[in-house]
Amino acid sequence: MNSLRIRRGAIAVAAAAVLPFALAACSDSGDDDKTTSPTSAAADPTTESQEPDKDSTAMDEPFGPACAGVPKDGAGSFDGMAKDPVATAASNNPALSTLVTAVKKAGLVDTLNNAQNITVFAPTNDAFAKLPKADLDKVLADKATLTKILTYHVVGQKLAPEQMENGSFETLQKGMVTTTGSGEDYTVNDSSKVVCGNVKTANANVYIVDTVLMPK
Repeated sequence: MNSLRIRRGAIAVAAAAVLPFALAACSDSGDDDKTTSPTSAAADPTTESQEPDKDSTAMDEPFGPACAGVPKDGAGSFDGMAKDPVATAASNNPALSTLVTAVKKAGLVDTLNNAQNITVFAPTNDAFAKLPKADLDKVLADKATLTKILTYHVVGQKLAPEQMENGSFETLQKGMVTTTGSGEDYTVNDSSKVVCGNVKTANANVYIVDTVLMPK
């Protein structure tokens, strides 16, 4: 009888000793579940890298004081010009109407529209107005001279602004143009200022300038 009591007492002591460990194990298991669940809900780190770089986007936009005069919407806007080849795009910009007239007289519309990856230094109406009227009329009536002047404004590659910081480029006329500057301030041939630069068309980068370039 005493032996049976001793045995029962030993079993009770063992159960009492084991129970706290079992409860602790259950508690630890619950904590593990709680600590792991936020990990599964953590944000995907790749989402940050998919956001556009605001600085690079800003640098790729048109710049310059004359850009304010470009229509905000329609075919003559920056978005509209980006959809058309360069001669067509220029025809939709009111500030380039004299240039467009000259391109048509020289028969260069198809040449410019069908060219791939070019840069056009596009003189404004005010740039042409700097020329004496008699000289301008004479040039517009001389297709060979007009073609020479206009093709001197075209480079056979798309130029990004940073390429123009200290550049020298062959034109379609086979002469050379030089560019200097930085940021949003560029000059062509030391005389013609870029007044609205980095304008995109379907086949060209356009830099609108304030002075007509003359081949040497």
